[in-house]
Amino acid sequence: AMNIWANADGVIVTAELPGIDLDDLEISVHNNTLTLRGQRPQEDVGEDVTFHRRERGTGQFQRTFQLPYEVEADEVEATYANGVLNISLPRAEADKPKKITVRAS
Repeated sequence: AMNIWANADGVIVTAELPGIDLDDLEISVHNNTLTLRGQRPQEDVGEDVTFHRRERGTGQFQRTFQLPYEVEADEVEATYANGVLNISLPRAEADKPKKITVRAS
């Protein structure tokens, strides 16, 4: 599950990724597209086990999102705590709206 928030200064993305090893996680940004790739290993529960419910997926995954504007890829920050990935993507200065002053003639 993922949430995405945006304001005039940037975008914040949170993703629930329990059980993910950070070495198996890749985050990339190109223009205004964010891509998350990773792999969740299958749990080793033994041979004589019957699952009654199995809702958490295993294996490779990829999610790609179109962001509302271009971001400063060199300034993207990501943290991971308690199974939640937080990504902060600052808006590109060139893409921010510019206030234009009107002068009287």
